[in-house]
Amino acid sequence: MGVSGAGKTTVGKMLSEKIRSEFYDADHFHPKENIEKMSKGIPLRDADRELWLKSIQFLIEVQNGDAVLACSALKQSYRDILNVPDKNVVFVYLKGEKELLRKRLVGRKGHYAGSNLLDSQLETLEEPQDALTLDIGSTPEVLVEEIIKEYGHEI
Repeated sequence: MGVSGAGKTTVGKMLSEKIRSEFYDADHFHPKENIEKMSKGIPLRDADRELWLKSIQFLIEVQNGDAVLACSALKQSYRDILNVPDKNVVFVYLKGEKELLRKRLVGRKGHYAGSNLLDSQLETLEEPQDALTLDIGSTPEVLVEEIIKEYGHEI
């Protein structure tokens, strides 16, 4: 979890390959209206995220076995929705300095969530108290190893 540019997809894909699990990107679950808003630099509101969160929650509910999900999950209330009982959901917070996040977003091509949404995401972000927090200044390989070290085969 984390704001745009934190490396959720990169780290998530690498982790899923390493532990041989399914990988899902929550960006693919947004309704068309949300994508249009974000493409125009319009931040999403809680009401915009409701259907999106419910569809991800359903994915978690029906998932059999381990899976890795890259999802912003910016607020505790969003994480509460995704923390499906009996599914052993764990959160990893990819945290980074605003300047590094902006640099990554400016260099990113072909994604609807651009650097113009970073400030609103940082304002919305409620840093988790119950997640493994990792500094995105490390390489994705190091981050994946830290996640595996922390959670082992419990992921």
